[in-house]
Amino acid sequence: MMTKKKTFKQIFKKIFKKIFTVAFLFLAAGSAQGAETAICYNCPPEWAGWGNQLQLIKDETGIIVPLDNKNSGQSVSQLIAEQKNPVADVCYLGVSFAINARKAGVIEAYKPKGWEAVPEGLKDPDGYWVSIHSGTMGFMVNVEALEGKPIPRSWKDLLDPEYRGMVGFLDPTSAFVGYVGAVAANHALGGTLDNFDPGIAYFNELQKNAPIVPKQTAYARVLSGEIPILLDYDFNAYRAKHTDKANVEFIIPAEGTIMVPYVMTFVKGAPHAKAGQEVIDFVLGVKGQRLWAENFLRPVMPGVMTPEIAGLFLPESEYARAGSVNYGKMAEVQQAFGERYLKDVVSQ
Repeated sequence: MMTKKKTFKQIFKKIFKKIFTVAFLFLAAGSAQGAETAICYNCPPEWAGWGNQLQLIKDETGIIVPLDNKNSGQSVSQLIAEQKNPVADVCYLGVSFAINARKAGVIEAYKPKGWEAVPEGLKDPDGYWVSIHSGTMGFMVNVEALEGKPIPRSWKDLLDPEYRGMVGFLDPTSAFVGYVGAVAANHALGGTLDNFDPGIAYFNELQKNAPIVPKQTAYARVLSGEIPILLDYDFNAYRAKHTDKANVEFIIPAEGTIMVPYVMTFVKGAPHAKAGQEVIDFVLGVKGQRLWAENFLRPVMPGVMTPEIAGLFLPESEYARAGSVNYGKMAEVQQAFGERYLKDVVSQ
């Protein structure tokens, strides 16, 4: 009799456990279906800490943002193709692509929380895009590969014959970071976006030093020592120094340079408008901004870096030499600059 009761109890427990499990799964599914979602184009997990950022957004706000591996150009093309029936809510873009997206009519103005604190030049005055972090152009230097030569500190230093065959920059006619380097040099040497004469003259002089000009990213070639000095963004140099533990320094040239923003845009007709706006709010907030800093991107909001994170960057006094330009104009003149560079530098 005891055995039968025991068997009955065991059977009842198994049945109850199954019912409880099914009920739990049902409730969990309902909860997942009820969770807020926002679609972000161009939020790749391996770039700028987006994988961690989207997890943080989910943890802090409950909003689920799927990863997306489009680049800026693909994202804008997709927004245009979907203009009559938008899929995305927000989009992360290089600033020139955001400017083109506004011209195409696929984004609309949204001024997120903290808008007023974003420096002028790092946001569209009408609210069509806002920077969330930036990269500053400078010299990524593999100190060991210099073989005892001094670290160059200025654009002029790179013209010294002792650096012959040691300086690299990406092709300004095919890589955006290469174009940024050209604009930075031109800006620092007295040129403007209407006058590239100083920059063209500089690169003609630099040609005499046999520079290395790859068409694609050269990060690994700097770490290996093949390219001891590369014109590149600060975040790549910091990544090499602090993550890959390479003997790499980042130099902001004495004559100055420029910073280039990466921005968020709000999609016109966004299907999850409220959630999309909350995502933009979050990445401009303290927690979102600190995460960018932890991934070596310079946040746009003041006062968000902890002393520990700030210690990984050059001092503010160094960054005072990094200015901004009219990014809309920069996008407009890019093709003309490339044509002139091919004619006046490469073909000489």
